[in-house]
Amino acid sequence: MNNFTFYSPTLFAFGDGEEQNTGALVRRFGGTKVLLVYGGGSVKRNGAYDAVTASLREAGIPWTELSGVQANPRSGKVYEGIDTVRREGCDFLLALGGGSVIDTAKAIGFGAGYDGDFWDFFTGKVKIETTLPVGVVLTIAAAGSEGSDSCIITLEEGSLKWGCPKTDLIRPKFAVLNPRFTCSLPAYQTASGAVDMMAHICERYFSNTHDVALTDRLCEALLKTILEAAPKALVDPDNYAARADLMWAGMLAHNNTCGVGREQDWASHQMEHELSAFYDCAHGAGLAVVMPAWMEFVCGHDVMRFARFAVNVFGCEMDFASPEHTAREGIERLRTFFRALGMPTTFAEIGAKAEDIPAMAAHRAEKPHGFPFGNFVKIGPGEMEAILRLAAR
Repeated sequence: MNNFTFYSPTLFAFGDGEEQNTGALVRRFGGTKVLLVYGGGSVKRNGAYDAVTASLREAGIPWTELSGVQANPRSGKVYEGIDTVRREGCDFLLALGGGSVIDTAKAIGFGAGYDGDFWDFFTGKVKIETTLPVGVVLTIAAAGSEGSDSCIITLEEGSLKWGCPKTDLIRPKFAVLNPRFTCSLPAYQTASGAVDMMAHICERYFSNTHDVALTDRLCEALLKTILEAAPKALVDPDNYAARADLMWAGMLAHNNTCGVGREQDWASHQMEHELSAFYDCAHGAGLAVVMPAWMEFVCGHDVMRFARFAVNVFGCEMDFASPEHTAREGIERLRTFFRALGMPTTFAEIGAKAEDIPAMAAHRAEKPHGFPFGNFVKIGPGEMEAILRLAAR
């Protein structure tokens, strides 16, 4: 295990009805005027908006609103939010929704106190040193942004979907997690969320670091929990136990509990960012297409790691005469699971085109230090194109 520093300061209030304490939590963490950030009408239909605003009202905390945040969050809403914070004198960001809403709030938080363009933080021109505090009321179990140190935004000019450098400064001060709010999600969103969680775990699990038995087992336990809970939630959307498992698994998948002390990969995420930048597909859907293709391409680098994944996560029987056979079976089991959730696993299913693959690689090259990426196996432009062509079969 490698040396590491781990700091995860977020307070989690988990369970049915915990949203009623939102106002008190905002006040506890110093908020006196809130910018409430959310997406569309779903938070009003499922009761989350009414519950949260009632709690703010009861706590005597005024708020103003920024609505209309989209999936694959755009820079336009960040700029709008920064202007609103400055104009209205807000000192606290409250994200009501999922990863896109949370990431938008995070970017507003560190952009509001900066005189330049908030995108400078994404290019590395400046470093995040201060931010407005962010709180979360989660309504989608997926991205794990409610406990993470990361933030992904798409710059609309050029369709650049990039992450800012990771920093504990942008971890939310608190996150309210009521699984009931996820019961009304469309099946596609639930499935996309499950894929996103699994990808966050796999990006840590497929590592070149040795002697990481504890985090290996944590990764495997989380993956098996998602394998069990996601189908239950799709068959019975009101299954509170399944929704609770998914909601907590999503947080643990990405607050780095499973990633400490080990080299991490993140190649699948980097390639998916190009898919969603080009085709505006759901992040989880893009990962369902890319990740198995990446696994096929890099499997030979450490066959026994993939064989372990097959045996310990999917229950495959170990073929000691041909470990690669077991490894490939595990990859196919993953792809089959994604299909069973109703997720796409090919380019065609998300409207992607093989002829765009060189353009996607070129687009990736626009990012500072865009190549190579990944750590399990280094991915250059040629490797990226080869992996995407596997996904395009």
